[in-house]
Amino acid sequence: MRAKQGLGLLLGAICCAATSAYAATVVTAARVHTLDPAQPRAQALAFDDDGKILAIGGRDELLQRYADAKRLDLGAATIVPGLIDAHAHVFELGINQLQADLTGARSKAEAVQRLRDYARTLPAGQWLIGHGWDQNDWADARFPEAADLDAAFPDRPVWLQRVDGHAGWANSAAMRAAGRELGGDWQPDGGRIVRGEDGRASGIFIDDAMFLVERARPPLQAAAVEQALSLGMQAAVRHGLTGVHDAGVDLNTLRAYQRLAERKQLPLRITAFAAGDGDALETLCRDGLYQHPSGRLKMRTVKLYADGALGSRGAALLQDYSDERGNRGLLRMSPEAMAKAIAKAERCGVQVATHAIGDRGNREVLDLYAQALGEDAAKRDHRWRIEHAQILAPQDLPRLAALHAIASMQPTHATSDMPWAEDRLGPVRIDGAYAWRQLRDSGARLALGSDFPVESVDPRLGLFAAATRTDAAGKPLGGWHPQEKLTAYEALRGFTLDAAYAGFAENEVGSLAVGKRADFVVFEQDPLAVEPQRLRELTLLGTYVDGAPVWQRGASDR
Repeated sequence: MRAKQGLGLLLGAICCAATSAYAATVVTAARVHTLDPAQPRAQALAFDDDGKILAIGGRDELLQRYADAKRLDLGAATIVPGLIDAHAHVFELGINQLQADLTGARSKAEAVQRLRDYARTLPAGQWLIGHGWDQNDWADARFPEAADLDAAFPDRPVWLQRVDGHAGWANSAAMRAAGRELGGDWQPDGGRIVRGEDGRASGIFIDDAMFLVERARPPLQAAAVEQALSLGMQAAVRHGLTGVHDAGVDLNTLRAYQRLAERKQLPLRITAFAAGDGDALETLCRDGLYQHPSGRLKMRTVKLYADGALGSRGAALLQDYSDERGNRGLLRMSPEAMAKAIAKAERCGVQVATHAIGDRGNREVLDLYAQALGEDAAKRDHRWRIEHAQILAPQDLPRLAALHAIASMQPTHATSDMPWAEDRLGPVRIDGAYAWRQLRDSGARLALGSDFPVESVDPRLGLFAAATRTDAAGKPLGGWHPQEKLTAYEALRGFTLDAAYAGFAENEVGSLAVGKRADFVVFEQDPLAVEPQRLRELTLLGTYVDGAPVWQRGASDR
């Protein structure tokens, strides 16, 4: 009896092992950087048909162990964990492909000509919507005005978002459509209407003042929202991203994501942040933290706004802007409103992520986090985040580590802003700006991203910026404030394991280890062996999520 039982167990084990091997895929490459300290290097990984990693090891070892498995030999290529953008805007990336693009325009005249060309494709009377202008790229770096658009578009409403999304440029027709008296000297809470000497609105609306015009735009249909999300996600996987933390999603956009998830049309993992103290946060508080059964979509975080952006002088500073006396930026939420929203999120078990760029904005957030978390902040697994953490006073730099707050930072912001950032801040404050090395060495965890479409969606540019602090031409020589550089490994970790940690996903993704998801990207070169100056030139060969290719070089997008 025991002999028969033992034989049955043995046959069962053989059966199951064979089935497991047959259902597995073994991927081999010249090198696999796992980002797992227990096994940092390998040549192969095996995963099941559900996309879960079964084994990591040597090429011959895994091919022998899974002799009947499907095989994918990537030759001399390098595999790294799937890259995660810890702060971006998927809808905006997609919708920008359906609007007039002013990115890189070197003058107002060039911007207007691009708009003229684009307007020829529009029906009469339809709003002309665009994005990407940046007055800092123009010889005349002053803000433009409505009058600059009115001659070309006297009747058609025109509304153009600045490259950072924190200012808008309207013509007179768009301001008329807003239907609100813009005269006098009043200002909306959390925003600023730029006015001329006569007190009239100039056509520039900063931060929450933008809503005065935004509300007048015709609303997007549900199909257009889904199309924009799909276009944004396709661009992301095409550039090597397997995950994105989508920083600011309202309930309508979350519903669109959910519809796509139900149709299995999410090619990567979306960690959505509820947009402010609004409908999405209400849903989280009522129904609990959300995760789709596919594992491709979740929401457990709320994004709040402390201040605006440096480029539009909306970042809240402790002292005046060095290039605009009397202006210290603005707070988009009052400290009282932020405290109320933070307390609500804490009651609901929701992670807090707050946009803070200026040194005053960051100090306000740190003070409010310390107040809400109390003396046991360092003992709690709250993982609250500061999005951007761009400019910090010297005494505030070590506070993130002390509070166990995550610095969610974007390396390409530094290399984009470096031509004018010191003009805004002066030679003293600039030492606490884009301070990746100081923050990391203080013990703070850095989760890296791009803030696309403010910057490029391409994470290779983020790796390059983090390790060099130069522009594409290698200037300035040696890097801008080079003491703040990261190593290539630290940069890669910021886009993988640390980004995963910031999204409470380090047990699923961020490194390649047994039991985790087979999310990985394939490069022709080794990002940890090439010179830092070549990181932006890495050749991406494929993007894989749950072991399946969602983009491959030479193949059409999937």
